[in-house]
Amino acid sequence: MDAYFTAGYNSLQDSLTEGGFQLLLSKVVSKIGCGHTVVRPSKAAARRQGALQFPVVMKLWPDTAVVVFNAASKDSLIKRGTVIHSIDGRPIKSITDTLFQFLSTDGYNQTHKYQTLSNGFSFGRMYLNVFGVKTAYRFTYLDSFGNRRTVSLPLLGSVADSSRKAAPRQKQKKPSKKARLQEMRSLRIDAAAGAAYMTLHTFQKRHRLQRFFRQSFKTLQQKHTKHLVIDLRSNGGGSVSASTLLTRYTINHPFVLADSLYAVNRSWQGRRHQTERLNNWLFLQLMAHRGKNGHFHLRYFERKKFEPKKKNHFNGNIYLLTGGNTFSAASLFAGALKGQSNVTIVGEETGGAAYGNNAWLLPDLVLPNTRLRIKLPQFRMVVNKDLPKGFGVQPDVFIPPSVQAIREGRDYKMEAAKSLIQQRN
Repeated sequence: MDAYFTAGYNSLQDSLTEGGFQLLLSKVVSKIGCGHTVVRPSKAAARRQGALQFPVVMKLWPDTAVVVFNAASKDSLIKRGTVIHSIDGRPIKSITDTLFQFLSTDGYNQTHKYQTLSNGFSFGRMYLNVFGVKTAYRFTYLDSFGNRRTVSLPLLGSVADSSRKAAPRQKQKKPSKKARLQEMRSLRIDAAAGAAYMTLHTFQKRHRLQRFFRQSFKTLQQKHTKHLVIDLRSNGGGSVSASTLLTRYTINHPFVLADSLYAVNRSWQGRRHQTERLNNWLFLQLMAHRGKNGHFHLRYFERKKFEPKKKNHFNGNIYLLTGGNTFSAASLFAGALKGQSNVTIVGEETGGAAYGNNAWLLPDLVLPNTRLRIKLPQFRMVVNKDLPKGFGVQPDVFIPPSVQAIREGRDYKMEAAKSLIQQRN
């Protein structure tokens, strides 16, 4: 790491824009191999990011890029499901290899990097930051006969796009609190199949998950549900207490949250630039205790054995849908259930590591001049020291992305889970 930081420092030969400096720091920070340690733009720059929009949204996986949405033109030959071969003469493999240098992930995990680029307009923003802003971009793609064609699409929001008349914005009705909660976590019962489908987009506390889990598992018990599908594909984590509670409703044996959970020290010279300084300092002083190795451990979570819930515990077949966005606390949950006889993990490797991660306290380090924000974890958490380092929780049934699924708008992972349910009924 000293070599990477030295190389980054030595590359500062001239003044940089905030975006350029963010890229430089991201390239250095990515070498740490921690998906929680990321460099983000200042709040002012973040508000400006939506001004320019790359013409397409794509789903990416190794050596493949497929259009999900063409924002530039509805009449273009580049439609949903079109395979992109290159952009401005750069092969997709070359582009992703370059962009990966600026993306943080847990260990060697590539699934998380591909998924990060596939999320919304992330690829477009990174492409503009790394390769530069132009009025238009040349896309080489495969047509329906498998022939390579090239088309130019404009950058939206640019001078070249100014002739487009923007549609008047309609005032949208703000969704109710109940609707917002339903969007983040929901339960659907299929009585005919004896199955239930739980969608969890988050483990954040503010979404009333404790109450949701209590009511959901009570309903499953009352309905005599035999199969439970839990969709974690968009779950980036949140509260460990929430993921632990869900684990207690589904695991069949006592478990410890982590083999070790510690901070290297309680204070450091850059702490004055952190957000939530007082809360973090109090937590470290009151909750973390020095161990024999000199580190400050959260002993409660290293020693506490959590028992499975007795009331409304789910004992049927469980199917976890996972992917590159399954991160942090969501990976902890998937890892805790991995290998259990009634649990099948369907999809792709989780974005979060199975061995452990760096999290718990996640303040921002705000750089004093640029106001760039660096998410800086305070604790190192080793979930299971016997697992290989650097990889996510592996699926039992691997369902990779496919061009056909995108073209047809089909959810092959969910279809695989439903097929397993049919086989077991």
